[in-house]
Amino acid sequence: MHKDLISGFDLSEQDIKTIFSLTSKLKKKKIDNCLKNKTIGLVFQKPSVRTRVSFEVGARQLGANCLYLAPHDIELGSREPLKDVARVLCRYLDGIIARTFSHEHVIELAKYANIPVINGLSDLYHPAQALADIYTILEQGNGLKGVKLVYIGDGNNVVNSLMAICVKVGMDFTVATPKGYEPNKQIWADAQKIAKQSKSKLVHCYDPKVAVKAADFIYSDVWTSMGQEKEAAKRIKVFKDYQINSELLKCVGKKYKIMHCMPIHRGQEMTDEVVESKQSIIFDQAENRMHVQKAVMALLLGSK
Repeated sequence: MHKDLISGFDLSEQDIKTIFSLTSKLKKKKIDNCLKNKTIGLVFQKPSVRTRVSFEVGARQLGANCLYLAPHDIELGSREPLKDVARVLCRYLDGIIARTFSHEHVIELAKYANIPVINGLSDLYHPAQALADIYTILEQGNGLKGVKLVYIGDGNNVVNSLMAICVKVGMDFTVATPKGYEPNKQIWADAQKIAKQSKSKLVHCYDPKVAVKAADFIYSDVWTSMGQEKEAAKRIKVFKDYQINSELLKCVGKKYKIMHCMPIHRGQEMTDEVVESKQSIIFDQAENRMHVQKAVMALLLGSK
């Protein structure tokens, strides 16, 4: 593996298999002291429930100390040059978890810090989330090759990360978005090149009813991400036909599972009925954030 985890494109298929194998071991064994006496800094520009708690609890279960640095503690990128912050933090810490608005901030931290930097979320990628999602799919017991994952909604950082992991492991990935909200063109093109090698099918369309046909897993995310609050009213109108509800799910035509990276705006991107259905594995995803991230931290910071 690379020194850092900045995006899913940093990982090979074997890297992903190694992460998932260790995840399974760590999930069964709650306490593991492989990071004893290590100190990990959580450098956050955005508040979080799952990201902070999963990384902090996971790190402590591995024996590490955790230091949470809130947005006002560092004011990343504004109070002092980020390259100075990176080089100072690596004198104190053994690893950095960065949750930022700008992806460039994560890249710069990794460039100037000589310790591992893990992307806990940026405006371009959310690799820890995608790894947890694909691991959750793997847990369902039918492998990954040829499995069809369908994402309905905004072509955002979660989509970018899901496609990166899917094409590495040979999964089929379909995305349905409104016009003007498509996935990043360059990232899509990069993923298509990998898909040709791994035999993955990477498809984009505008009709969610077409997208969900024969889906094994159906995924959604919020329509309005943090930092886009001024667009909320507009986005609700644009995305109204992209809600995952019982009517849309009639188009699937086979057994399926429902996924969401949370937080969920029930009644917008997904109905309460769907969230609470027996097909939902949403809370399994949330739990697996901690287990997968433990594996990533152990591999990057420890001796495993």
